[in-house]
Amino acid sequence: MKEKNSIRITVHVKPRASVNRVEGWENNVLVVRLTSPPVNGAANKDLLKLLSKKLGIARGKLKIVAGLRSRSKIVEIDGITRDHLREVFH
Repeated sequence: MKEKNSIRITVHVKPRASVNRVEGWENNVLVVRLTSPPVNGAANKDLLKLLSKKLGIARGKLKIVAGLRSRSKIVEIDGITRDHLREVFH
């Protein structure tokens, strides 16, 4: 069996921004601004789309494991290291 290489990070989402962007780390929490409102899962979809694009990995390798209806979320990311994550979102 192949060992799964995944990490979990806490993300704080700020909805209804003028542009989708990752602001960076604040107290070990990744702060992300999204244009979409927090309605019908739109912000969750946009969050995963933005993170997958920035990390250069498939959308299917990301999953929100906690906080689906909260601004504070825990996102699980498969196939990357914490060092790579910090390098991309410095």
